[in-house]
Formats: sequence, structure tokens, C-alpha cells
Amino acid sequence: MKYYIIAGEASGDLHGSNLIKQLKQLDTSADIRCWGGDLMAQAGGTLVKHYKDLAFMGFIEVVMNLRTVLRNMDWCKQDIVAYQPDVLVLIDYAGFNLRIAEWAKPLGYKIVFYISPQVWAWKESRVKKIKKSVDKMLCILPFEQDFYNKWAYPVEYVGHPLVEVIKAAKDAPPEPAIADKPIIAILPGSRRQEIKVKLPIMLTMAKHFPQYQFVVAQAPSLDDAFMQELTGAHPNVSTVKNQTYALLRQAKAALVTSGTATLETALFGVPEVVCYKGSAVSYFFARRLIKVKYISLVNLVMDKPVVKELIQHDLTEANLLRELTLLLEDDVTRQRIKEEYGLLWSKLGEKKASRRAAAVIVEEAKQEK
Repeated sequence: MKYYIIAGEASGDLHGSNLIKQLKQLDTSADIRCWGGDLMAQAGGTLVKHYKDLAFMGFIEVVMNLRTVLRNMDWCKQDIVAYQPDVLVLIDYAGFNLRIAEWAKPLGYKIVFYISPQVWAWKESRVKKIKKSVDKMLCILPFEQDFYNKWAYPVEYVGHPLVEVIKAAKDAPPEPAIADKPIIAILPGSRRQEIKVKLPIMLTMAKHFPQYQFVVAQAPSLDDAFMQELTGAHPNVSTVKNQTYALLRQAKAALVTSGTATLETALFGVPEVVCYKGSAVSYFFARRLIKVKYISLVNLVMDKPVVKELIQHDLTEANLLRELTLLLEDDVTRQRIKEEYGLLWSKLGEKKASRRAAAVIVEEAKQEK
């Protein structure tokens, strides 16, 4: 069977790579063409577009790069038509992938969406379009099934793929020490636009905690010169590449941008402060459109403020210093967070998400059009 997979971010590359491994086990003749990253290529997919060429975040950033976005979309459509997949698998990356689904469905392609768009956060009305253009929606967050039930749209909850990934990472032999000092991890994301805004504020903590080594997880898509320009002035700041999980296994606390990284950090048991700051225009529109109470997946899944979120104007040096001090020095705070993390594991369950998703996708590919 032929599978065309589209992932547009680092997290999608991770989940896509594990999906590809399972697809190849369940369908030994699987031919997989994909948009994603190095991990998906290493897993056996034929990579035709890297996510580093796609990662535009926020309203103003997308508008500024609109010509590139539209050109990528046109090329993607042409490539799908030339490849003629048995099933089109869309991994998150909603702005791009939902448009591809709307275009592909009338042409007769079977479509599976793995990792639901966050329509529960904003543009809830998009569920109407999803119902028309997506054959199977595979959800990874426990509350998403109830959300879609309100719209009379049956979906399948396969579990969160990070659970199996991180469980395996935690069970692996320990890695060599990353630093001689106790470590505070910084996970600033993978998009240059957001890193330039947030990382300098996060790095102000280095001067307040000289007894710690601040280690920045550098996304593979970012060049060394760009990161050195931001981190070079701080003697107790270093960077690592492709070692995020090793870093989290050794960190005492973490400063984390919003997104999948907040959940990864929590599943490793590391107390964290969630940091987000975007362009003024993007934030202006986001405040008026986004309807959820929290921006971190940890708080969304738990439906309460387990970890502190410092958003936009609240992300200041003074606020960050207060919160990081609590994580490092207040035993009550650390214990409360650790207990909540245990409950988080229970909520996400032990389902083998990648295997379950692959099984659904293979069955869908076998169905007659």
C-alpha cells in the first residue's frame, strides 16, 4: 500500500517516525512518501519536504510568508496527484493539513487525521469541515473524544504517543553527564521567530543562578550560529542538539515554551515554568480567538493550573525569577508538582498509540475507494 504522510513540525516528525515504524511492521510492502523531518526519513519514509521550511507560527508570521505557504501547498497537491496514495495521513499542522484535506476529499482520496487539530481551542466551527473531509480522526488527548461527541462526529482515542516514547527513554541506561553543575533545562521551541522573542528573557535567569548550568535544547533545524548569537554572552549557558530527553532526565527544573515540550517535560517529572511570548499582532488576535483556559498541554489535560504559565506581558525577568526560585528551593511546590505529574500519567493511560494508529491507517488503506 502507498501512504502519503504530512507533518509540519518537530513534534510531528517524532510521532510520524514512530507511526512509520509501525506501518512497516503491519504492512511489509508499505511505500511511504512524507513531509516531515530527519526522524521520519530515518524510519523509512521518502522525505520530500522538511518541516524547517514550513514552520511559520502566529498570524503575522504566516502573513509575511504567505507566498511560500501557498507555493508549498500547490506543490504538495501536485505531488499527491503524481504519487496516488492509497491513504493520505495528516499529522497535526492544522492550518496546512485541513486545507489539503478539503482539497483531497472531493478527488476521492481516503484521509486519516492523526493528532486532532486543536479545534477545541479556537475555530470550533471547523468541525463541520472536518466531518466532510476527514474519514478517520485519531485523537491523542482524553478530552477530545467528548468534544467531538458534542458534534456527533465519532473519533477514536488511541492514547498519547509520547507515553510510550518517554517510558522507553526513562527505562534506557543513563547517558553521560551533560554538565558538571546541576542543570536547568531550557526548551525554547523550534521556530526562529518565537525563539528570538522568548529565549533572551529565559536566559536572564543564568545570572541569578550561577551555581546552575543552563542547557538549551537546540532544535535540529536551527543553525549553530543563530543559537550562539543568543547564548554566547552567558558563561553558564550551553546548548545540546538531539539530546532533549537526555537533558530532561538530568534537569532539576525547566523553562519550556508552550506546545508538546510542556508535556514531555512533565512526563519526565521535571518541574517547569511554561513561557510564551509572540509578536504583538499575533498575540492580539490570539487573545480574541482562543477559548481555552490554559496554553500548556499539562494544564489542559489536568484541567487545572499544575504548572505556572507566563504568557506575553507576564513573561518578565522578575516573574520568571520568582517562579524558578519556587521550583528550585520550595519543597512543597516541587512535591505538589510531582504528585500532579503522577496523576497526569494515569490520565493519559498506557495505550500504544503509534501501533493503534497504524492499525487503523492500514485498514483504511485496504478499503475500496
